[in-house]
Amino acid sequence: MNKLIFKNTIRFFLLVFLQIVVFNQINLFGYINPFIYIIFIFLFPIRKNISWLLILGFALGLFIDIFSDSGGINTAATVFIAFIRLPILKAIMRKSDFDYLLFNILSLSTGKFFAYISVLTLIHHFIIFSLEYFNVNAIVDILVNTIFTSILTVVVSLFGILLFSKNK
Repeated sequence: MNKLIFKNTIRFFLLVFLQIVVFNQINLFGYINPFIYIIFIFLFPIRKNISWLLILGFALGLFIDIFSDSGGINTAATVFIAFIRLPILKAIMRKSDFDYLLFNILSLSTGKFFAYISVLTLIHHFIIFSLEYFNVNAIVDILVNTIFTSILTVVVSLFGILLFSKNK
């Protein structure tokens, strides 16, 4: 149990550090910036209480907002995807595939894992850009930024998760 807490703590602070120091400096074509810190929400153990995930999602978004001077939009988006993570996962998985007690997110098939990450990333980015623009007239900009930033975030996230996860 202590090993799991230690691993998640290291993951939390490493992702915050990488987002602030490295990925916030990437700005492809003037508006595409990967948000890799949400990997923490993707990989947080399913068996843990949702209250802990919401608290940690709030802290994660708050750290990013403080260091990015973004006014709370990352916190709102991160708490929301932390809240809907389990229903999204249940929608993607078949009921027979989802054994709550023995489930490990890294044991998903590639297609389901890609769908899980893609859906949560699209929702997260849509919330971020909607709150950033906060204008109905900017819906095209919101959708374009959401789609292209989500593509880059999903690619970087999948690459990072596959690179740093142990094959069992």
